[in-house]
Amino acid sequence: MKNSFDEKILEEANDWINTNQKVVLATVIQTWGSSPRPTGSRMIINEKGDFSGSVSGGCVESAVVRESMSLIKDNKPFKKLDFKVSNESAWEIGLACGGEIAVYLEQFN
Repeated sequence: MKNSFDEKILEEANDWINTNQKVVLATVIQTWGSSPRPTGSRMIINEKGDFSGSVSGGCVESAVVRESMSLIKDNKPFKKLDFKVSNESAWEIGLACGGEIAVYLEQFN
């Protein structure tokens, strides 16, 4: 079964690459407890900070965009991000559900 949402963001990533922009694909690779998006959720980010798709929401996605732009700037191929949230800091980070997620960033040129 094809996921039209994934196809849309991958087509957009291809369009960015065809205009010589660097692109990072962010994928939720693991979740613990309650999380806003399931494993396999994707988001693309280009070197300008434009993005499409979703891996979480709120401050987590802002952090994913920042880390993706840093990955591009430093010309690194990949990075794993872990968002572990205690109940006290859940609202501050953007995981109000108190869950935890791991996101894998992979750069495409």
